Amino acid sequence: MRADAVRGHLDGLLLAVLEPGPLHGYAIIAAVQRRSGGALELRTGTIYPALQRLERLGLLRSSWDSSAGERRRRSYELTDAGRRSLADERSSWQEFTRAIGSVLNPDAPASPGLAT
Repeated sequence: MRADAVRGHLDGLLLAVLEPGPLHGYAIIAAVQRRSGGALELRTGTIYPALQRLERLGLLRSSWDSSAGERRRRSYELTDAGRRSLADERSSWQEFTRAIGSVLNPDAPASPGLAT
């Protein structure tokens, strides 16, 4: 999948994979790849600046984790504001996909809330 297809949706993807609990950077990349069936492969140069930005915005918090003798890694988790933002992202995504779907598939039954 083209990298530009993810642009504009990266925040929602990161928030969604962090919803179940804290993860470190490489685990976040793996979770996105696994949940997308391998279609999305994010690069560290893409996610780390985004994670830092989301933390500055108060949507994530981070802490250093050095469990089981492994090297220290920064783990990220959602804040309450991050959970609210994820709910907004999901709502916007559903609205967006309904609108695009109604244009790309005009013969499909109309979705509630959209004029045809």
